[in-house]
Amino acid sequence: MIQWVQSDSKESRLTNKNTNPSPSNDDELMDAYSKAVTSVVETVSPAVVHLKVSGNRMGGSGSGFLISPDGFIVTNQHVVENSQEISAEFPDGRSLKAMKIGEDPMTDIAVLKVTSDQFPYLNFSDPTSVKVGQLAIAIGNPLGYESTVTAGVVSALGRSLRSRSGRLIEDVIQTDAALNPGNSGGPLVNSRGQLIGINTAIIPSAQGICFAVGSGTAEYVITRLMKNGFVKRGYLGIAGQNQSVPNRLKIFNKLEQNSGVLVVEIEQSSPAATSLLRKGDMILTLNEQTIRSIDDMHRTLDESTIQKELPIRVLREGSLRTFRIKSGEI
Repeated sequence: MIQWVQSDSKESRLTNKNTNPSPSNDDELMDAYSKAVTSVVETVSPAVVHLKVSGNRMGGSGSGFLISPDGFIVTNQHVVENSQEISAEFPDGRSLKAMKIGEDPMTDIAVLKVTSDQFPYLNFSDPTSVKVGQLAIAIGNPLGYESTVTAGVVSALGRSLRSRSGRLIEDVIQTDAALNPGNSGGPLVNSRGQLIGINTAIIPSAQGICFAVGSGTAEYVITRLMKNGFVKRGYLGIAGQNQSVPNRLKIFNKLEQNSGVLVVEIEQSSPAATSLLRKGDMILTLNEQTIRSIDDMHRTLDESTIQKELPIRVLREGSLRTFRIKSGEI
């Protein structure tokens, strides 16, 4: 509010009651949070691309980011699923054709490749350094708006998220950094501009609950996609369902676990078909790991189990049986 005041010399002068010093430059008014976000955006944005996809379905778009100077791009698998042509649009205006190198529906991760001069790229953070409450910055192309930045915090670690394939994705980060359709496949980074996750999902009915595949899982999958085009996993060849262990059988067999995986079907010519495993068996342990659910089976049958003779313990007709089964590869 402008107010006239009387001076000691009885001369009138114009003063501002809410006088504030004029800033010498904008940086002096920025707080630490703003500086951190601004610095990260300047560093990370050149490595984030807008992906345009055409294929058997209706064309779509999403986000991606470079992880190497020679043009490897990471995005979500569902962004490029069934694609026939993919173009990567860069912040500097370039548009390059991207080739699909590999994809893993189990973790919703895909790797693409573009060819040109050296590219800016992101580095992975140490997964053990990520803490709840730390700054989390998402950069992507929500709803087609390129190079959109949102910021928040890491809300929780160690979440699990069901992928579109039905498999459980582990090591998922929950964040309140706002994500929208089109953010899929973009990076979630820390205050140093290092990758802490790949933005992958939101809960439409809830505000402030978004998810990113953690950098530990992402790096494991990405290196294998770059090398093989797919992720190797163990395979038994069964169809199963989660099943509770009847109390009388728990007591009779002195079991502590409450559930296992009931074998409802065995594929022909599969590793399970040539083993002692039978339809109706309830799997309780595999490779010395307790099996309470299908998700436990998936966790256990990783790359290290391929072509290995694995000890398996089942409940059959009320009695415990232990034998070995050789894992195949999927």
